[in-house]
Amino acid sequence: MSARYFTDQSTGMVLLAGNSHLELARLVAERLGIKLGEAIVYNRTNRETSVEIKQSVRGKHVFILQSGSKDVNNNIMELMILIYACKTSMAKTITVVMPYLPYSKQCRMLRRSSIPMKLIADMMCNAGATRMVSLDLYRKEIQGFFSVPVDNLRASPFLLQYIKENIPDYKNAVIVAKNPGVMNKATSYADRLRLGVAVIHGEQKDVEESGLEDGRQSPPLDGKPNENLTAFEMFPAQVAKEKPPLTVVGDVGGRIAIMVDDMIDDAQSFVAVAQVLKNHGAYKIYVIATHGLLSADAPDLLESSPITEVIVTNTVPHDVQKLRCHKIKTVDISSVLCEAIRRIYHNESMGQMFRGVTIVLTSNGDSSNCIPSHTNFHFDSFHSLIKSNQDFFFANTIMLAMFQ
Repeated sequence: MSARYFTDQSTGMVLLAGNSHLELARLVAERLGIKLGEAIVYNRTNRETSVEIKQSVRGKHVFILQSGSKDVNNNIMELMILIYACKTSMAKTITVVMPYLPYSKQCRMLRRSSIPMKLIADMMCNAGATRMVSLDLYRKEIQGFFSVPVDNLRASPFLLQYIKENIPDYKNAVIVAKNPGVMNKATSYADRLRLGVAVIHGEQKDVEESGLEDGRQSPPLDGKPNENLTAFEMFPAQVAKEKPPLTVVGDVGGRIAIMVDDMIDDAQSFVAVAQVLKNHGAYKIYVIATHGLLSADAPDLLESSPITEVIVTNTVPHDVQKLRCHKIKTVDISSVLCEAIRRIYHNESMGQMFRGVTIVLTSNGDSSNCIPSHTNFHFDSFHSLIKSNQDFFFANTIMLAMFQ
């Protein structure tokens, strides 16, 4: 298989993409206005991954775009070899742009397991990565796993804009936290949309998320404890948790329910919550998440569920899933990745991504005609401008992201 290799000889920027999400890489390269070249990333007959870069990266600022798809372990190995190939080819800097970071849910110790996310972070850094860019990390603390700077961008401005433009009666909606763990995200959405909040209580958590799996419910040692362990008898026995049935804390009767979460992987919990919301009187149910993994039979479950629409971004490819579920809608986030790459390359402050909306317009994709990055526009005004000037301007970047 081959990976795409985007390069701009005049600027010294190289955008290299693995095989996980070539479509997103093409969108980012098009917005950056840089040329398309090639590198080869393929599997040998013995299934080993091999990389051959077709152009010099010596002294260049290399950006490697790779995400997590259905072949996640192979994607990670491709990324490591790409990073190391650039390092041994004397690239000046190597920035990993990974919109969805695989293994991010395995970021804490549970019983006698491990923390694979820390291992992945160490592998990236040891391979030669000098910076990491991601989107809506599963936990903000993951940034501390890396020994290099990590920029955690947000997709919420794009998703909020989608709500405003595609749900006509969204003012009659309530933001629903699927579980108490995403209450902060739900509150953030509700504050920006000036809506109320509801939360689902009593949701059955996955086995790996259960408090019984972290070792704190382990039985005492077999046999008679020695004198150093007699203090064990002083601790009161823990009472096992009782999981109440699913219920809604908040009023959703006669309202639109907009359920928010970080990612949609297995859809069983979303379908169960949607049924509860419907039973409590919600007449439309939307699900919004940054990462649409949609594993296994998730598309089929969503298609037959009470959910009206599932809105995700294109951090991971899900074209096949969309064929199985017509409810899935995709929001493009390539512009925020483009703006992050541009700022990193020009050594500009990423903190500017907190403030307003910054856009850069180019004529016919020529990056030499860019409006200075400090030029700010209101998003609605910019949106109208683009609609009325589609034949004259190309929207290079729409900077809407914030740090998590």
